[in-house]
Amino acid sequence: MSLIDLSGQNALITGAAKRVGRVIASSLADRGVNIVAHYNTSRAEAESLTVELKERGVGAWALQASLDDPDQIEGMWRRALDSVPGGQLSILVNNASIFPSDTLSTLGLEALEQNLSINALAPLRLIRLFADQERPGCVVNLLDSRIGGYMKKHVSYALSKRMLFDLTRMLALELAPRVRVNAVAPGMILPPEGEGGEALERLAARAPLGRWGEPEDVAGAVIFLLRNNYLTGQVIFVDGGAFIKEDLYG
Repeated sequence: MSLIDLSGQNALITGAAKRVGRVIASSLADRGVNIVAHYNTSRAEAESLTVELKERGVGAWALQASLDDPDQIEGMWRRALDSVPGGQLSILVNNASIFPSDTLSTLGLEALEQNLSINALAPLRLIRLFADQERPGCVVNLLDSRIGGYMKKHVSYALSKRMLFDLTRMLALELAPRVRVNAVAPGMILPPEGEGGEALERLAARAPLGRWGEPEDVAGAVIFLLRNNYLTGQVIFVDGGAFIKEDLYG
């Protein structure tokens, strides 16, 4: 079986302006994919990304939307279709998420609703719009390698990512065979924004591979799922084998 040639396809990547999302966008552009780069508040970074991508010879557009607002999501989707060649998208990467701190004792309804809205329901809304095109395509959701454990300092985030995991499997069944839905679950790749790498180094030393990963490792897994036409409902853990060790995160 030959792998899919991604050149000339159109992709929407949420949270594409910075960090792992930016590397995914760059990696796809290197393979000839036109990129719609979603951002919320990182306008300067998103616009600089589109300049970089256009210099590589692909189409690139930066579109703003708050992912906790369904109307803004639909508006961004329409603008994306109006922007890309052919007026259709064949790739959707749900990368954007929030990562607040809370525990079971401090968990509030507002925080839970916000996490579910941005981390799980926004991807669901976009996947529905993607499927409404009634054409073949592939979705990749970004999860977290800790979805099977207890993230006691990030409870609302953990619940939302677990919901996205379940949605990935459900939608893979519902949308087959036309749309494939897979996921990548990164582990120790980058420290949270504004934090140093001390905790990352401590945890990485306990992983089977004994080191942390790079954003390019995540991007490579995304590309693998996009190119292999016989994969759906799959989750690739990009975490140095950490998900195997139940005691890794304490």
